[in-house]
Amino acid sequence: MSPFDTALLAHTCVLELANGERIELPARRWAADPGRGDELMLARCTGPTLDIGCGPGRLTSELTARGVSSLGIDVSRTAVRLTRTRGGSALRRDVFDRVPGEGRWQHALLADGNIGIGGDPVRLLRRVRELLAPDGRVLIEVEPGRQFRRGHVRVGNSSWFPWAWLGVDALDDIAHTASLEVAWTGSHGSRHFTELAVE
Repeated sequence: MSPFDTALLAHTCVLELANGERIELPARRWAADPGRGDELMLARCTGPTLDIGCGPGRLTSELTARGVSSLGIDVSRTAVRLTRTRGGSALRRDVFDRVPGEGRWQHALLADGNIGIGGDPVRLLRRVRELLAPDGRVLIEVEPGRQFRRGHVRVGNSSWFPWAWLGVDALDDIAHTASLEVAWTGSHGSRHFTELAVE
């Protein structure tokens, strides 16, 4: 079992950066029922939705319960198992590999900072565009402020992997470079969300 799988089961997850900085991630929120911040994203998912980096499946399973066709993907076997246990559909997939329904998803979710997957938000968003239907939208949770940084991180004694952090005020340039535009923004407490559409 990987350190990330162990963290999911323990409801505690800490990212260690190469410079020694440690960032505690909201693993308890991942395991809980969707909250009011999550609802800002969920309410905008009206058609087939791909939850990228679904973790233990709180969003995928909630969409399924609402009658919205949804699929979670995650590189973690434990995440996939937990999502299925909660009643959602999930597959063990890397978003950059082959994904079912390419070009047909109405919505894609990058919640809980998953815009950082791969350490390159532009590359990730371009890949997500390939997965979406022509009129599809991507919903992203971003950081407060102007922050955009990238680096290598690890969980426990895992191998180092690339990650990125994207602040809400740095989003426009990243989205434009990926040929997307901001269609909506919202916030709840310290959480910030945006919806991007194809330009």
